[in-house]
Amino acid sequence: MLKSVLDALEHGRLVELPDNDKNDALQFLATMLEAVPTIPPGTDIVEIVLEHERSSNTSLGVGWACPHARVNFDGDLCCAIGWSPAGIDYGIAGEPLVRLVVMFFVPDNQRNTYLKEVSTLARVLKSKPEFQNLEPVADLSAVRNAMLDIVHQAMSDGGKNYRARMIQLDTLTKTVATAEGFKLEGMQVDALLIVTGPDIKPVILSQNLELAALADADSRLATAIATANRYELQGWQIVRRSTTVYTGERVIHDCLAIKGRG
Repeated sequence: MLKSVLDALEHGRLVELPDNDKNDALQFLATMLEAVPTIPPGTDIVEIVLEHERSSNTSLGVGWACPHARVNFDGDLCCAIGWSPAGIDYGIAGEPLVRLVVMFFVPDNQRNTYLKEVSTLARVLKSKPEFQNLEPVADLSAVRNAMLDIVHQAMSDGGKNYRARMIQLDTLTKTVATAEGFKLEGMQVDALLIVTGPDIKPVILSQNLELAALADADSRLATAIATANRYELQGWQIVRRSTTVYTGERVIHDCLAIKGRG
């Protein structure tokens, strides 16, 4: 499976790249990785990545690239993901522009895991051409959903409602893990929208009337979910998937509400 990709999505390491220059993009993502708390201070990921890229192009040839920094000490495999709406010329004639860059930090003890993750990603991209060139993707939220779809495909068991399933994995990985993978059996998942603005009381929208009533009565929910990715609401875990800002400072927080079935 693609655990490091899920970790990156959960911890906010999916970003829109500031420009479409290859070296600038690599330096940007490497700097993000250098700030990860589990990576020892002073690790020069920028130089390691750029040096490797000078001798070995890491494009996968389908609009994706997987640069990496290998280091001679033990630690955790992790990655940062960058999206380039315009596309990056990766320097190989005839190949499509690279729109997704997944940069891995690879300690010695994680090399086999890294190789499995990269080969799994390449396999999914080969078998699902709709994920190869993300030129039609309009925003970072859509990129995130595509990444969740890819992770699902990597560990698919043919189940339905995979988007909600993967969103929950993104937020509750450690609590729902099993030896065979992940599962959501015994969990209730409902959509929840929170609409806020400078001149209105927060508006709660949900098909679950009981959940909507609980959310509407909680005066802290809107403020808390605007500053954090999750909030506990009387047994429900409210998880923010995306935030969209409209004219007049109106904001919509798209959330999932997750609860164990009693």
